[in-house]
Amino acid sequence: MQINFIPAVSRDAALVVMPVAKDGLARTIWTSVGEGSAPIATAAASAARFSGEAGTSAELFVPGETVRRVLLVGIGAGAEGDWTKAGGALVARLLTSGAIEATVDLGALASTPTAVAIARFAAAATQRAWRHDIYRTKLPDTARPTLKTVAIAGAPSGIDAAWAPQEAVSKGLALTRTLVAEPANIIYPESFVERVRAETEGLGLEITVLDEAAMGELGMGSLLAVSLGSVREARVLALRWQGAGEGDPALALIGKGVTFDTGGISIKPAAGMEDMKWDMGGAGAVVGAMKAIAGRKAKANVVGVCGLVENMPDGAATRPGDVVTSMSGQTIEVLNTDAEGRLVLADVITWTQKTFRPKTIVDLATLTGAMIVSLGNEYGGLFANDDALADQLLAAGLAEGDKLWRFPLSDTYDKMIDSPIADMKNVGPRGAGSITAAQFIKRFVDEGVKWAHLDIAGMVWSDKTSATWDKGATGYGVKLLDRFVADNFEG
Repeated sequence: MQINFIPAVSRDAALVVMPVAKDGLARTIWTSVGEGSAPIATAAASAARFSGEAGTSAELFVPGETVRRVLLVGIGAGAEGDWTKAGGALVARLLTSGAIEATVDLGALASTPTAVAIARFAAAATQRAWRHDIYRTKLPDTARPTLKTVAIAGAPSGIDAAWAPQEAVSKGLALTRTLVAEPANIIYPESFVERVRAETEGLGLEITVLDEAAMGELGMGSLLAVSLGSVREARVLALRWQGAGEGDPALALIGKGVTFDTGGISIKPAAGMEDMKWDMGGAGAVVGAMKAIAGRKAKANVVGVCGLVENMPDGAATRPGDVVTSMSGQTIEVLNTDAEGRLVLADVITWTQKTFRPKTIVDLATLTGAMIVSLGNEYGGLFANDDALADQLLAAGLAEGDKLWRFPLSDTYDKMIDSPIADMKNVGPRGAGSITAAQFIKRFVDEGVKWAHLDIAGMVWSDKTSATWDKGATGYGVKLLDRFVADNFEG
């Protein structure tokens, strides 16, 4: 969707969007549609019980020189989050309405909002407009998106500077959602790499790719154990951004990228297995965040690394009870081949530390069903070996709406994954499944490295709508990571 910033509402604008503060109908300035329309419009909005609550809307047709279509959108108290809800509400109402362009009249408000608030409004509109319709050949005309442009009239000074980073984040979010939404016959490790390479071209990211031969030479037996049963070769993808000049990346973002997860020999039930195309949601969030970080030219050194595999059962697949050796030299007894994400992360974390020497690591993974049991689809789970790092991530998530909830780590849980024949086993008992998974990953983090693990199993896909997405891929993690970098790694 195109966002334009214009000085004033055109006289021939067919559809005008008027932001209204909570209980602010009486204070609305109707100049752009004709003050004579005010009594009728106000009465109609009141009859529809529209009061300006953030994210609500009411559509009217008002008389004038011509009949003018007007959409009232509530901005609540006018906080940044309220403007986000308003931008999403605008597009939710108009995307398939037949309207091609909507003009937002900020002059309808008694006071001018901040540039940051309007940038968030525009970003929410862009994000809510994202759709993945490329495989739908018989979509009815009434269900096809028509809205192409949102023009915002009377934006405050500084809007271009405020909009640029929001636009970059929106583009990163769109990449993540597309990767998560694509089926596994389209997105698999090799094609994931090529899609990301094409979508980030020209942004200044340094790309490194490891194939299975290279991983074998490095001793990445943990990751490769997951890939053995698939005809699709595994890949490691690294995207490096040097926005702060020379030197090692201060931060590494690491994503689990299981492009399809059958569970391997420990095969999953058939019901719902189609959802496992989004088991690469952690990797999707990492590449989307890296596109956003590079797109807005962040003044930070960050590397994003994805372990990309397909987990399939065949005669070569890893069996329950097999012992594999990770790149770190630690051995793992694989009791359950459906606990594969932690095997991928183990080797990717080791390689990242040896290659880039980051001081801080944040990994993201759709790791455990136990996390969905714990938190449903409202929060991602957070585990960390550093309290300050945990607080930074919690704050970034709260600010951007990608909420996190912290879980404990302790030696007691760590003992649950000790193996009688290897250094560790890849699953513990049924209880505390998300915690023992985090304890497993922690064993591969070097001494002195700050580390956080985000289990986002319940967050990358949604069966309900929100202010910034329709049902489907959410793009969870992109805004969180971008905000985390902006607040803590840029001077």
